[in-house]
Parts: sequence; C-alpha cells; structure tokens
Amino acid sequence: MSSRLCGRALQTVRAPPAASSGRWTRTASSSSGRGSMNVFNREMKKRQRNWAAALRDGHQYDYLRDEVGSRVADRVYDIARTFPLALDIGAGKGHMAEHLHKDVVERLFLTDVSEKTLKQRKQTEIPTHCVLADEEFLPFKENTFDLVVILWSLAVCCVTVQIQQVLKPDGVFIGAMVGGETLYELRCSLQLAETEREGGFSPHVSPYTAVTDLGNLLGQAGFNMLTVDTDDVQVHYPGITEVMTDLQGMGESNCAWNRKSMLHRDTILAAAAIYKEMYGNEDGSIPATFEILYMIGWKPHESQAKPAKRGSASVSFGDLSKNLGKSSCDVATSE
Repeated sequence: MSSRLCGRALQTVRAPPAASSGRWTRTASSSSGRGSMNVFNREMKKRQRNWAAALRDGHQYDYLRDEVGSRVADRVYDIARTFPLALDIGAGKGHMAEHLHKDVVERLFLTDVSEKTLKQRKQTEIPTHCVLADEEFLPFKENTFDLVVILWSLAVCCVTVQIQQVLKPDGVFIGAMVGGETLYELRCSLQLAETEREGGFSPHVSPYTAVTDLGNLLGQAGFNMLTVDTDDVQVHYPGITEVMTDLQGMGESNCAWNRKSMLHRDTILAAAAIYKEMYGNEDGSIPATFEILYMIGWKPHESQAKPAKRGSASVSFGDLSKNLGKSSCDVATSE
C-alpha cells in the first residue's frame, strides 16, 4: 500500500516499528482511565490478548472467531459491490480477512489492541496495512473507508459513532459481537455455586449487549437501513474447566472493572457439578452457548432509497387484503 494512502487514512501516528517494512503503524496511546461509561478495563483486555497470542498452541483456540469471521465475510459477499478501501476493527489474526478476495475488497486496514496477535495474522491476497489501535479510539480521518467491519467487539456502543464518522457517505458497516445470552449456562452455574458456598455472587463473565439495544445504538449513531439478526453457536466441552481454559486461551476472560479476581476451588467444584446436572448431555459433555449478534448499517447518502411520506399511500391495507382474498379464491376455483 502506498505511503500516500496510509497518510490520508491516519490522523495521528507514531513511527512504525523498525522491522515493519512499511506495513505497520502505531497509533498514539489514549487514556484508559475509569470513566462513568467505561465498563471494561482496556489495559486488562490488552494483557489478556497478548498473553493468549503468546501461547504455543494458541491456534487451537481460534475456532470460534474463525467461524464467526466466515459468517461475517458471507455478509460482505451479499453486498453486490467492490470496496476500494476497508477497515477491519479488532481483526485479531485476520479471522474475517482470510475469507475475502481482492475483487471484493481492494485494500484493507487491520486494527487490533494486541501487537502479538496482529503479527500472527493469516495470509490474504488483499494488500493489508496493520494499525495497532484500541477500537474505542480510532485514529482515522472522516469519510475514509467504503466498508468497516468489526468482529467480536466488547462495547459496540462506544465505537458506532466513530465508525459512522470514518465511513464515506453510502459506506456500509457490518459487525458481529457476542450477545447477552452468551454463556448463560456458565453464568448460572457459577452464581448458584458461589451463592451456596460463599453467601453471595460476583460477575465472573463479562456483561454483553442485548439484541434489543442494537437497533437504537445504530440509529443514534446516524446509520440507516439497519439489519440486525442473531445466531447461536453451541460448543460442547468435557467439563467446566475446559470451558474456562478455552475462554482464557481466546483472550476472553472477564475484564470488567467490577470483576472478582479470585474464584475459590470449592466454588469451582460446586459449579462443575451444577453445570452437569442442569445442562449436561447424555454423553457426559456440557454445552456452552455463544449468542452472536450481527448488524448492518449504512451511512446516509442522497442516492439511498427513502421511505415514502406518511399518508402518501394510494391503497389501504384493507383493500389490499380483499384483493388478495379474491385472487386466492379465483385460483382455488380454477383448480
């Protein structure tokens, strides 16, 4: 990618690493202090992602992101156009980018909070440029990208306004995130066990966004022609220990400010028994459900279709239903 293009897309950057070969950019760090709307500890999430990326067998924990990435790529292909410049926020190892072709996306920016994760990105035929940046502080100019994709965001409410700004008019935003019903089996088991053994419970799973809130969030950010749908992905594990081990290997341990840092051994054993009793399968395995929320929104443009004015209809629904009823009767008679 040319230096002129990189310079146009980035607002404030520091010098790239010495071994970057011109394909890396570091953004200026932003404050991650605790604010009134700051639910997650961003520094903790960064450490979790870097720790997971350093695992020698880290690739075996990529199965969920790979699956969601392929489903997001399918939604990109559903849009019949070519995107000259796209942005993949929270790209990780390129779980979505590996499924795209350069006849759909000509150039691609990958951003992630973890440098170690980006260095392990999968190969793609699309010319890419890696930017080390937090998803809540996008370092790009307004009206830059034709397509913005976000995969596995913790707090999409914090980034939708920025995404709408960096999109060109008539640009499209496609996102995927975990929904409020994610890991309900694990949460319920831990709460019951902790209440029984310790007399109360604390949140051990990160809070997630409810599907009913997504439409309002996208509308308030300035998107139109919205589409929101959900998909449940269920994974079966030998036991609760394997569930928590895989979450840690994904870099998705709880990073909320109000998290409890320690979980007692007796509580874990009780939770394991409750999990198997309430949700266990006949073969001895236990399910873990991931609710994936998908969203599509468009930045307004004068060429887009607009709803007709209220009261401009020339046919009432009553007349329409009568005509449809007559047509059905005619078909039945002819048969």
